[in-house]
Amino acid sequence: MTKEQEAHVDRLAIAFVEAMQRKYAAGVKEHGGNLWEKDALYLLDQAILENIDQFTYLSTLRDILVKILK
Repeated sequence: MTKEQEAHVDRLAIAFVEAMQRKYAAGVKEHGGNLWEKDALYLLDQAILENIDQFTYLSTLRDILVKILK
């Protein structure tokens, strides 16, 4: 990788860790308990809900960008 690519991936990694820590803390506050002690079906259901949220956000963002770029 180039120096620029290394710097880019380093910035992405730092941003990911910081965002994940904030999201994890918010999840603990909202759902309580230890994630590793949650029921497997509960974890799966929560992951599905997160995926629905992601699809909704990305689809809406795409619609907005299409309008801007036209």
